[in-house]
Amino acid sequence: MAGKVKWVTDIEKSVLINNFEKRGWIQVAENEDWNFYWMSVQTIRNVFSVETGYRLSDDQIVNHFPNHYELTRKDLMVKNIKRYRKELEKEGSPLAEKDENGKYIYLDFVPVTFMLPADYNLFVEEFRKNPSSTWIMKPCGKAQGKGIFLINKLSQIKKWSRDSKTSSFVSQSSKEAYVISLYINNPLLIGGKKFDLRLYVLVSTYRPLRCYMYKLGFCRFCTVKYTPSTSELDNMFVHLTNVAIQKHGDDYNHIHGGKWTVSNLRLYLESTRGKEVTNKLFDEIHWIIVQSLKAVAPVMNNDKHCFECYGYDIIIDDKLKPWLIEVNASPSLTSSTANDRILKYNLINDTLNIAVPNGEIPDSKWNKSPPKEVLGNYEVLYDEEMAQSDGTDRDLRGRPGQSTGVKGSRARDSGKPVLTTWK
Repeated sequence: MAGKVKWVTDIEKSVLINNFEKRGWIQVAENEDWNFYWMSVQTIRNVFSVETGYRLSDDQIVNHFPNHYELTRKDLMVKNIKRYRKELEKEGSPLAEKDENGKYIYLDFVPVTFMLPADYNLFVEEFRKNPSSTWIMKPCGKAQGKGIFLINKLSQIKKWSRDSKTSSFVSQSSKEAYVISLYINNPLLIGGKKFDLRLYVLVSTYRPLRCYMYKLGFCRFCTVKYTPSTSELDNMFVHLTNVAIQKHGDDYNHIHGGKWTVSNLRLYLESTRGKEVTNKLFDEIHWIIVQSLKAVAPVMNNDKHCFECYGYDIIIDDKLKPWLIEVNASPSLTSSTANDRILKYNLINDTLNIAVPNGEIPDSKWNKSPPKEVLGNYEVLYDEEMAQSDGTDRDLRGRPGQSTGVKGSRARDSGKPVLTTWK
């Protein structure tokens, strides 16, 4: 046996054990010297805490970066993307170009977002520019749709945020931090229902940035047909795609779980919107993911013992513009359907093949560039070293969708030379 694994998480045990026993080189055991750890985010905090004094050895690797929350906490993700935009703008990068309305042309991929309580006054100012708009509030540190609600009146948020006597913002330490974002009220609908994309992205190192896209992502559908009517703002079965919420609906289907594979979505879009438009959409999704990772790379603790598989949530609007909603540090690996079980099984297997190639004893000093034959259903999304060596990693590119896809050189018919920032 070349290596051992200790699993400290709520992942479905039967999937893991079947997977590891089949592989032969990994064993789930007790009271051993562990080489490979799959940990919860809380355990990661303890491992890298200064107080614990624990230090990982070269043959130990873990499945989270120490400060992964720079990307996976809702408020910090937005903060880092905003900082990234400003830095590019200060450098005079063409990526930071804006249109006549002051909107970023290439970096406008997150909805307008404010942090509460810190940005309350800024939010009010923005809200009053378009008082008929709908906004969505989310607690910064929760998942699975917990604590989320929609508002379309300032009076609704005042109940949450203001002291009735002084009309000053309540900044009690006990009040949980929230983000409030402009709600995408024109989502692309299929069968009249709203959906989002759950895509898996594996990062093996941030400096240099090397990431992989998993080809077997899926769509998550609401169980109730979408309506922008204000009378349905409180109906989470209309607005939130989280399985943790939808599975409690009367119309939830336990056979397919309200899920569609990404490949089925591509086929649907190619047949209804055309292949070129569909390719452009997925190019833009890939662009969003790479730019979000570049935004946090400078502040991420790129510990050599770490890798991470993120769950990206993307919403597509009715103009086929993709929006980054959030990034999950611990995407659910439990299965709700038979197909879901197979997908998660393969995801775990393929992730381990990249993190620990050839089933060998983990070595944190290796160059984290596995051979193509072990990628499985992953494909290289961006390799900074390769891009720099090829001279393609430049801060100039055509509009997203007019450039390359994951692997390279599908130029559109703009008639202009296309330079890309990723390969």
